[in-house]
Amino acid sequence: MKRAILAKRNEPREEDERNETQMSELRELAEAAGYEVAGELTQTRYPDRKFHLGRGKVDELAQMVADLAPDKVIFYNPLTTMQIYNISETCRCETIDKFQLILEIFATRATTHRSKLQVELARLEYELPRARAVISLLKKDERPGFMGLGGYEDSYAQDVKNRMIRIRKELETIQKDNESLRTLRHSRGFSLLALAGYTNAGKSTLFNALVDEEVTARDMLFTTLLPTTRSLNVGGRRVLLTDTVGFIEDLPHWMVDAFRSTLEEIFLADIVLLVVDASEPLETIRNKLLVCHQTMWDQVQDVSIVTVFNKKDLVCEDELSRKMQELAYLAAEPVAVSAKNMHGFDELKSRIHDMLPVWERVNLSIPMSEQGMSVVAWIFDEGLVHSVDYGDIISIDFEARDKIISKAMSMVAKLS
Repeated sequence: MKRAILAKRNEPREEDERNETQMSELRELAEAAGYEVAGELTQTRYPDRKFHLGRGKVDELAQMVADLAPDKVIFYNPLTTMQIYNISETCRCETIDKFQLILEIFATRATTHRSKLQVELARLEYELPRARAVISLLKKDERPGFMGLGGYEDSYAQDVKNRMIRIRKELETIQKDNESLRTLRHSRGFSLLALAGYTNAGKSTLFNALVDEEVTARDMLFTTLLPTTRSLNVGGRRVLLTDTVGFIEDLPHWMVDAFRSTLEEIFLADIVLLVVDASEPLETIRNKLLVCHQTMWDQVQDVSIVTVFNKKDLVCEDELSRKMQELAYLAAEPVAVSAKNMHGFDELKSRIHDMLPVWERVNLSIPMSEQGMSVVAWIFDEGLVHSVDYGDIISIDFEARDKIISKAMSMVAKLS
């Protein structure tokens, strides 16, 4: 198993609880990437331009590397190319930051052409602004195979840009196909729901419980990378529920941009179920809710959001009530559930039903005939039928979208 030393610079005025939460998240990320944590090192100070940590602390880190022989040093903090180079040279060990670690996780989890393209685009987005520094450092070491700095640097950067353009075009084509499918689903009477939330909040477990599926759900960050969609009956209304990739603190814009076609499943939904882990400390839930809102804010202002406090089975009732009251300004009228025990699902489905796009209710008279029975069968497939009386004339009372009602009336008119 791969081994890693974890390092983090704490902000001088940051609370200890928040620092520990961030370090805990780095541990979980490392484990999700398949690393055994061999050691940890932290320092509270303002960032050093050359090493990020203080020089003395980097020497201490180098001694840890010599003693523990890890495969990598992983920093929670974002590092510049120069800082990565300096730390790697001092410690004689490959050094990466949290976002490179996330890309490493995504690369191992990407199984479809679309997700592989997104991972490559994110890697190139990360790499492009660092191209000049990377080439300068390679030239400094006089490693073989490199041309004069200026020409090679320009050529390398242009190659990266061209590859990014090709990937974006391919992802745009995929996105257009997805939008066509989404339009078709709407026209067929489906409303669209998306599960969103901080990574490891229990979205996949909730998804499995709601739709009776077996999507991979583990106590691990970024288990879900590729969105999965299944149908769900909510009070007679048919909806499509999608499980999506989780958010994480300080997610950089280039990663959001790279995974935009995946996040569109959230941005274009009729309702977003924003899942939080109710068993976590209040401040942790608050910070994670803020991260989720910040990530979604520009895109989902017109979308209904239901905040779902998951894992209620792990919290006593008084504590859960206190947390929900304290966070009311971030999560108005939340619903508490236990995906593991399927508690609270009736209330959740009732809330979803109340927030679904309004359907019209009509009563149609259809001639009793073979063609008329076909129209009735079609209405049963596309709408919510309240009653149907069969006689010389078939009287059917149902709800549906405008387009479905218009089409039903058109089909009846052709039978008259």
